[in-house]
Amino acid sequence: MKTLITLFLLLQLNFGFGQDKFDVSAVAKFQTELNEEYADAKKSPLTAEDLAIFKTLDFYPIDEKFFVVAKFIRTQNEKPFEMKTSTDRKPLYVKYGELSFTIDDRDFKLNVYKNIELSKKKDYKDYLFLPFSDLTSGKESYIGGKYIDLRIPKGDTIVIDFNTSYNPYCAYNSKYSCPKVPLENDLDIEIKAGVKKFHD
Repeated sequence: MKTLITLFLLLQLNFGFGQDKFDVSAVAKFQTELNEEYADAKKSPLTAEDLAIFKTLDFYPIDEKFFVVAKFIRTQNEKPFEMKTSTDRKPLYVKYGELSFTIDDRDFKLNVYKNIELSKKKDYKDYLFLPFSDLTSGKESYIGGKYIDLRIPKGDTIVIDFNTSYNPYCAYNSKYSCPKVPLENDLDIEIKAGVKKFHD
């Protein structure tokens, strides 16, 4: 949960959810902020051993192709469910909507979720959680997939910038409990954007 809250604030303050045009400088700032967090012993998910030698996360080159404006369809009458995690913890989520978008003339769809407990907090009532995996998972990127933090859109579109996708804390330290990417959010394409895997 700490991962989601910290990165949600990071994005809210420094990246901006409202932008609808690709901004290289915004992504670069996101990367800088993320590196600063991971280098800070008080905030970092890294083990003491990794933190001692940490210099930077490994990012894919920033690529506008992976900045997409998706069609947002709110799903109705969805029942909360226990999302599987890397531990026995089973937090309650609800499927909030479906995001449809195109990359390389191919159509894709991802489900986006709302964390029930987190949404009860005033600052996070419009927070959405987008976990995904793709054909780079387990190769160039973390085998468990990656996350993107979003907010409920006012209209019927929402920006997904895969350049700001990040690894769950479990990619760095086994002491954390991280939501597993639902099978329906496995993309049949290489998303060469965002953070790469930490260790070979």
